[in-house]
Amino acid sequence: MQYQSPIIRFMSFIFLFLFSFTLTAQSQKGKGFDPGNLDKSINPAVDFYQYAIGGWRKNNPIPDAYSRWGAFEQLAERTNLNVKSIVEKAAASQDWKSGSAEQKVGDFYSTGMDSLQIEKLGIKPLLPELAKIERLKNSKDLVKLFGQQALYGIRVPINFFVGTDAKKSDFMVSRIYQGGLALPDVEYYTKDDARSKEIREKYLQHVANMFGLLGDDSALSLKNAATVLEIETRLAKASNTRLQNRDPEKTYNKMGMDQLKNITPGFDWELYFSGMEISNPPVIVISQPGFLEEVASMIREIPLDQWKTYLRWHYINGAAYSLSSDFVNEKFNFFGTFLTGAKVIQPRWKRILQSVNGAMGELVGEIYVKDYFPPEAKERARSTVTNILASMGESIKNLEWMSAETKEKALHKLSTFTVKIGYPDKWKDYSGLEVKRDTYFRNIMRANYWASKDNLEKIGKPVDKTQWGMSPQTVNAYYNPTINEIVFPAAILQWPFFDKDTDDAINYGAMGAVIGHEITHGFDDQGRKYDANGNLKDWWTKEDSERFIARANVLVEQFNGFAAIDTFRVDGKLTLGENIGDLGGLTIAYNAFKKTNQYKSGEKIDEFTPQQRFFLGWAQVWAENSRDQYLKLQLKTDVHSPGRFRVNGPLRNLPEFFEAFDIKPGDPMRLPDGKIVKIW
Repeated sequence: MQYQSPIIRFMSFIFLFLFSFTLTAQSQKGKGFDPGNLDKSINPAVDFYQYAIGGWRKNNPIPDAYSRWGAFEQLAERTNLNVKSIVEKAAASQDWKSGSAEQKVGDFYSTGMDSLQIEKLGIKPLLPELAKIERLKNSKDLVKLFGQQALYGIRVPINFFVGTDAKKSDFMVSRIYQGGLALPDVEYYTKDDARSKEIREKYLQHVANMFGLLGDDSALSLKNAATVLEIETRLAKASNTRLQNRDPEKTYNKMGMDQLKNITPGFDWELYFSGMEISNPPVIVISQPGFLEEVASMIREIPLDQWKTYLRWHYINGAAYSLSSDFVNEKFNFFGTFLTGAKVIQPRWKRILQSVNGAMGELVGEIYVKDYFPPEAKERARSTVTNILASMGESIKNLEWMSAETKEKALHKLSTFTVKIGYPDKWKDYSGLEVKRDTYFRNIMRANYWASKDNLEKIGKPVDKTQWGMSPQTVNAYYNPTINEIVFPAAILQWPFFDKDTDDAINYGAMGAVIGHEITHGFDDQGRKYDANGNLKDWWTKEDSERFIARANVLVEQFNGFAAIDTFRVDGKLTLGENIGDLGGLTIAYNAFKKTNQYKSGEKIDEFTPQQRFFLGWAQVWAENSRDQYLKLQLKTDVHSPGRFRVNGPLRNLPEFFEAFDIKPGDPMRLPDGKIVKIW
């Protein structure tokens, strides 16, 4: 199985922001925006996205190994090459000091790249765990195994982890979250539209194929696959949808053990927690109580042999990418080719690199920042963040729809933002993680176990606010509401988001708007529910809350109107937080840009005014081409709108954009005055 940290797995309470951008030979020299990206046959007043990056889209077809090719993928390619050089150097020697960063990184990568050994072993690494499943004698054994498997990152119905207490944000608390499904969305099990039916049919055959690789004959494989689908469908029907899980109030249900036992009669929690090697937690936050009630019923009602089949499936599914090529290819054929449209699997080194980053990201990151992130880059980025934070403060003060009482609290929350840039001040301690040059499978199992134990040790302890949720080499960023922090890893702080040789218009339109986006997450439809201390608490007046919701609902309707492909549309409610972030981020970044000398000078570059270059900078961040399968999956499972609508959607609401490109009333890129939304 590929490494997956228990913290990252369940970071539904953190608003992540997925970046992408354009990379050209000219732009790397600090040009800022490559005019070759343009499609001058398109009027910017009709479709600004196509106008701004239509040339890029034409000249950048999707490589076979990708389901989407855009700015994010291009920077990830460059970053991967840098990280590859680090891990290959570590793997080239076996003389590193035992326990050193180089020894752990090198041995992990080396075993993953040893395809000859992996092919020779076949399914042998799985046999001990499969034997445990077969030895189950009753429901008590089953419940205990749920806990044991969770320690090793194996998907089971109950996801238990430790996170910040949303109503007591200085402390860590036990949490339980719904799980147990292999398909990427619960509604794929329950909806009767053509795409969902097709997915279920293909999934059923895929599961059967995997059982066949374990040695089951064709009739038994199909029977087992049907059992898996039946159990997962029942779990799915009891699960919250993605939209329901976006509400932090409805997913905060704190209870003691007695209360937990009352809603799950017959479920032996003592055995479950003993399987996880911990004592009963004093209190637990349950995200979906109804789901747990159904799991308890299923334990009582479903025959043990069917549960064994279900557990066998999730074990091979989780382990597939660490096994021989027949398992790897079968999993990729379904989850890669069918679901996302990728034509060929990524080269082995990229897949193993992903596992190394997941297992020991900060060990790699500590080396990465020394080579690729100089101290002056961190200071330049911090200065820009400071400017955007000041601009957000000015925006709050000038809001005409918000009362003075709520403004005061909003400004206080803004003043308490923690800003993390580049890399941690205190690096994560991996001394307890054992890595050997034996087998890739065992290294992944050890890494999963260590990460789980590291997480579980935090139950009831104070929150360590120095910790990061991403490694420095991650091309991404996030806002964490329970700590009230914005975090920008080193890998995102490079061209074309930010560059010292690029004009302010591009820097503010790209990185500035990205920073603004993350700041705005603290005040979006869900982030606004947390106070300055990171506690889930209503600090708004009733009237201000109603005015905010009314404006947000207009934005929902705007994005509901976007047809992305065939009959598939953007879900305005699911993507609301990100859409608010884009609109707010652009607004406050532009206001900050107005204070620069470039804006005041009005000097053109490549025939574009500073104002125009600001919006071209935003558009090139979202240059992308997507396969149809990926786009359909994104619309169902991603809280971010597709790139076209991340550009055109917010711009249709911005008077500054209308002025920059002379967008007139009635033009498609300009909404009527009565429908324009301004929130921040």
